[in-house]
Formats: sequence, C-alpha cells, structure tokens
Amino acid sequence: MIPRYTLPEMGVLWTDETKLATWVRVEVLACEAHAALGIVPAGDLATIRQGRAPTPARVREIEAETNHDVIAFLTAFAETIPGDAARWVHYGMTSSDLLDTALGVTLAAAADLVLAKADRLVAVLKTRALAEWDTVCVGRTHGVQAEPTTFGHKLAQIAFAVDRGRARLRAARSAVAVGSISGAVGTYSNIDPFVEQYVCERLGLAVEPVATQVVARDRHAELLAALAVLAASVEQFGTEIRHLQRTEVREVEEPFRAGQKGSSAMPHKRNPITCERICGLARIVRGHAVAALENVALWHERDITHSSVERVILPDALIAVDYQLHLAIRVVEGLRLFPQRMRANLEATGGLVYSSQVLLSLVDAGMTRDDAYKVVQAAAMRTWETGADFRTTLAEEGVDVPADAFDPGRFLRRHGVVRERVEAL
Repeated sequence: MIPRYTLPEMGVLWTDETKLATWVRVEVLACEAHAALGIVPAGDLATIRQGRAPTPARVREIEAETNHDVIAFLTAFAETIPGDAARWVHYGMTSSDLLDTALGVTLAAAADLVLAKADRLVAVLKTRALAEWDTVCVGRTHGVQAEPTTFGHKLAQIAFAVDRGRARLRAARSAVAVGSISGAVGTYSNIDPFVEQYVCERLGLAVEPVATQVVARDRHAELLAALAVLAASVEQFGTEIRHLQRTEVREVEEPFRAGQKGSSAMPHKRNPITCERICGLARIVRGHAVAALENVALWHERDITHSSVERVILPDALIAVDYQLHLAIRVVEGLRLFPQRMRANLEATGGLVYSSQVLLSLVDAGMTRDDAYKVVQAAAMRTWETGADFRTTLAEEGVDVPADAFDPGRFLRRHGVVRERVEAL
C-alpha cells in the first residue's frame, strides 16, 4: 500500500526490518526447543541468542546471488552469530516453516490493530446514533422518499453492521494466528513436534493440525473475506453520507477543515472526498479477497503461486481497512447535521411520505385494503403531477383522514424498541 494510506502503527508491521526481526524470533525459539530436547548444546544456544536481525540491505545483497530470500536471510543472520553455533539455526526446518509461522504472528498483530479501530468505530457510531435518535429525517428506498425515520436510526444500522464485521474479523484472526514447523511435507520427518508446539505457544499461535508444507490458505482467504465484508459495511456509511451531502439534499456534511480547499477551479466546493476515499478503498479490498480465494488451491503439498500474491494483498488489505476505519471514525465524530434541511426535505413532496398512514386510516375506518389503496394512490399520483399538497388532493377526492396521519411522530411511536437494542450494543 502506498504511504498516503498507511498509518504508522500498521505500516511498521510490514517493513522488512520487522519481518526479519520476526524471522529471527522464530529461529531462536526453534533453537531453544532443540536445546530442551538435548540437540543444541547450551553454549551454542547462548551464542545464537547473541545474533541479531540482519539488515534488509544485507539480505538483498545475498539474495541477488542466491535468488532465495530465506537462504539469504539465514546466511545474513549466521554472519551475526560468533563461531559455528549458527549450524543449529533452521535445524530440520523448511522455508515455509519459518515464513508461515512468522506470517501468523504478523497477521494476528495486524488484525488486532484493525479490530481496535472497529471497536472505536462501533463506539462512536453508537454514541452519535443515540444523540441523534430523535432527529427526524426522511427515509428513502430506490432513492425515492419513503417514510419518516431518524438520523440516529441510520447511524445505528451501520453500527450493527460494523459490529457484525468485527465479529467475523475476530474469527478470522483466530484462523490465521497459526503456525507450522513440521518439515518439508508436513510429516515431521526431520523435526520433533515438540519444537512446533514450543515455538507456537510462545508466539501466541495455534498449530496447523495437518500441514502439507504450508499453513492451509483457506485461513488467509477467510481473513480477506472478513476484511472485505467489513470494508463494504464502512463503504455503505460513506455512500450514505455522499448522497446526503449532495447540494440538492444537503442534510449532512462530512468534516471540512479550516484551510481545506474543495476545488482548484471552484472556490465554493465542499466535496465529500473523505467518504469517497472510504468507498474507493473498499473496492481494493474486495479485489484482494478474490485473489485470496484463488490462493487456496495449490499443487499437491504446495507450490508458490500464492507467495507473490500474498506479498501484495495481505499488507494492502489490512493497511487499507485500518485506514478506512480511521477515516470513518473521523467522519462520524465531525459530521455536521442540518435538521432544518432534513425537515424541509421531509415535507418536499407535500405530504406524500405519509401515504401509508392514510391508507391504514381508511382501512381502520372500514374500507377494504384494495379499495383504500386505489383511492390513496390516485390522490398521490395527482399530487405528483400537479405539485399540490397531498392533504388538499385527498380532500378533493373526498377522503377524510385523521390529522395525526401527517405527524411523523406517529411513524416513530414504537421506535423505542430499536433504541433499546442500540443501547445494549
């Protein structure tokens, strides 16, 4: 992911320096396990612990000759270990034992950062939803005005969607927090299973129950799918704000900072660029989810078609969702509302948004539902065509309805049950 969309805490997890340090950690833990088994002498273990993570530049220099990144790392790491104790490093292991176990550490840490932001987004959405619970606005279906709702209800729906998204991500985090140190085809041919258990326990990882040479890639596909669904829910919020910020609607506006410029040509512009960015990032993550699914089926015990893909999609997706959530939190906290404009839009159709209450009033008065629907629809169609007030058109049709049929509060008289669910979130 480009630096523009990379937050520092997440970005550092994907640096070469962090990767190499994690690789060293895995290798040293494996040596500790072998020492416990009596294979690595205590003195050699102490010497190995003196080693340090090689620089990315040195690893790249060696890789230019070996064309193998793990061998380049092992060679560079051995250069930092005095004497010949480095012969025990990577003992009985294959490259994927190191790569996949270290990857499990990184993915778990990255998922934790995303989950922390998801927690924060749910919290700010809940707070803002309850604060705006009685802010009446019009609900729209198919982009056309439907019935009265509240802005708090809109935000609450997103809060629950993000809540479901973080639940999926928690499960996916568990799925990828897995390691495997089981040898060339996963049979522990040259390594004791104790080593795997020892290393994974100390790294906070579960053990892949049946590895081939790699950790199963359905785990990573689950992570990318969970990220894609979470990003889509945040995109739903961004899309809603973008629509409501249109000039013709202008019920809300995303934060516009002092000194910010909206257009190089038109000084009046206040564009929803943050929400547009939120929506665009979701597209990237969806695409990466497809690539992760393509990575599940590998040849036999493994090939490396997944490797080049994961070098791009795993950091990109986690960085993108981390940043997307960061943006969404900022928008929710700084969102400007225009209640008077909401009320004006609610009344813009001359009362047509109350047609369902009129219909039910006629049914309550004894008319069949079909007859009542025909009467109310006829009046509504005339109102659409003439621009007259719906009440006037109904009166001209001889329809007598209670005055409170045009009260938005009547639509919201049972709204408290939804508020209780939000308060319990």
